[in-house]
Amino acid sequence: MAVAEAQLYSKVSNKPRGRGTSALLEPLLAKGFPAHLAQKALVATGQKTVEDAVKWLHSHCNDPSLDDPIPQEYALYLCPRGRLHSRLQDFWRESKRQCGKNRAHEVFPHITLCDFFTCEDQKVELLYDVLKKVGDSFSQIFPPSIFLTLHASPSYLGFFIDDSQANVLKDFAVAFSTEASALADCHVKPSLKQFHLTLAHRFYPHHLKTLEQLAKCINPGEPCQWVAALYSRDMRFVHYQRLRALFQYKPQNIDELMINAGDLIYVDPRQQSEAGEGWVIGTSHRTGCRGFLPENYTERALESDTWVKHREYVFDTASRSFTKTEKQPNVKPNGEAHNLSMSRSVTNVVSLQNAALRRGVLVMSHGERVDQVFGKSWLQQCLTADGKYYRADLNFPPSLPRQKDSMKQFECDPPLSCCGIFQSRLIGEALLDQEVTVSYMYSSPALRCVQTAQHVLQGLKLNQKVRIRVEPGLLEWTKWEASRAIPKFMTVAELVEASYDIDTSYRGNFPLSSLVPSESYEDYVSRSSAVIKHIISACPCKGRGAILIVGHGSSLASLTRALTGLPSRDSRDFAQMVQKIPALGMCFCEEQKEENKWQMVNPPVKTLTHGANAAFNWRNTIMED
Repeated sequence: MAVAEAQLYSKVSNKPRGRGTSALLEPLLAKGFPAHLAQKALVATGQKTVEDAVKWLHSHCNDPSLDDPIPQEYALYLCPRGRLHSRLQDFWRESKRQCGKNRAHEVFPHITLCDFFTCEDQKVELLYDVLKKVGDSFSQIFPPSIFLTLHASPSYLGFFIDDSQANVLKDFAVAFSTEASALADCHVKPSLKQFHLTLAHRFYPHHLKTLEQLAKCINPGEPCQWVAALYSRDMRFVHYQRLRALFQYKPQNIDELMINAGDLIYVDPRQQSEAGEGWVIGTSHRTGCRGFLPENYTERALESDTWVKHREYVFDTASRSFTKTEKQPNVKPNGEAHNLSMSRSVTNVVSLQNAALRRGVLVMSHGERVDQVFGKSWLQQCLTADGKYYRADLNFPPSLPRQKDSMKQFECDPPLSCCGIFQSRLIGEALLDQEVTVSYMYSSPALRCVQTAQHVLQGLKLNQKVRIRVEPGLLEWTKWEASRAIPKFMTVAELVEASYDIDTSYRGNFPLSSLVPSESYEDYVSRSSAVIKHIISACPCKGRGAILIVGHGSSLASLTRALTGLPSRDSRDFAQMVQKIPALGMCFCEEQKEENKWQMVNPPVKTLTHGANAAFNWRNTIMED
């Protein structure tokens, strides 16, 4: 048993048991469930219904921790409802879209009244009684409206509560703490610091201005009903990551975890050394069972997704604050406020930002490559006995560019398939339809990338007008090269001879000779950061169009995160992310008003999605009996 878990057991093992039987507990006892398990199930489901508790017990029948006496942790939050809550949710979504996820996104909008504390399962109903009792005593003095003042610092953005009203909230929190400590034998610590409602926390400093602009779109005077809500969480998994299953997975081995779509999984990042690449060790929130599961079957979930809401007290202050009159504009027939002010304000902010944009960088992965369709031995399928290339399938390219050395060089530097050529040209035509102007074109030295760049330019009708700058520094992480060596790419002279529109005057920032086989992840990230900075500095002209970079799936993260100031991903996360990037995947970064400040936004064209088309043999399929 881990030391931390042993300490949890010691805190609860010697406490006296409470007395009394609830109305929900009796039916569970009548069904034959032991009292301690019945109480645990009721707490885990928020003491809603007997059916929920029975379902929880059946789901956790194989939970190795089912008999553990560890209680839940509880917190008391003051949460907004109504139009203010809708505006805050709009801010949550827009800030995440424009600036990425920050710590505040893990939990819903709230003001903390009492931070997390423990309570034994059999005494939780006493907390409900305390919440109602204290709520009733404060119902007439609770502020009709709460005045919120926006406050910003380099790593925090939120609303501070007016002092006079904050004092009432503090008194409420202290009263709840006192009553809970006396009746439920809980050590509850009320929040006595500056009361606040967090909008963003632990974000990158260069995002502050954008976040402030979005926050100023929120009218803190919007009609709102405040609710004191009691939530619980499993104290064993406080510092774990949460994942949500996207698909069902049925175990193939005894140490694997059964998951259903929608299941929430607890994952400890410190305990993943036993998991192979592409796998994680997790504990199911639904069943309590632990095992291996494929990471690409999941997505990140929020911390509060695994919390349980128990009871709430609604402060009905409407009769003391205002009546529903013409002061509430834009009310729909169903009573919901129409979101005009926020949508218009956000549109204005985005318009202001767009007016200040200077340059754009479009990073895309190459098109479909032949070995992706026909496997590593694709070249053997296309060579005659005397070593000449022929088209064994219509998805093979009509011909291969001439190289001085053997054709076997293409095994480590494969070309695009015919579908890859079509994809690339289609993307170029889509960019042309959207009137996207491209002033500079950069490409990895890999043939598939150079060909993608060439056909995108053809779709844009810019061939002969914009030349391709071959930049060796754009090569993918060399650890992934199958040959464990840097492939022998076609030279600039060979590419020109093969009629590719190459900028022969360009000298790469990273010569091929400087690339190291099987480089470390840190070296790859450093190289990517250096090369994107070099590209930006080499294209200083503003207002002339976008810089288009054709690289690999890994380029979409390594280049754009470095450009926007985001830290690099963990190498394991990075590898999993790259596997999800399709051919011609795109990311678009735009420069902000401040020079060299970049933000990731939606690409100018839609994604390209299509299905597989397997090889067809008419004789074996149609004529076979």
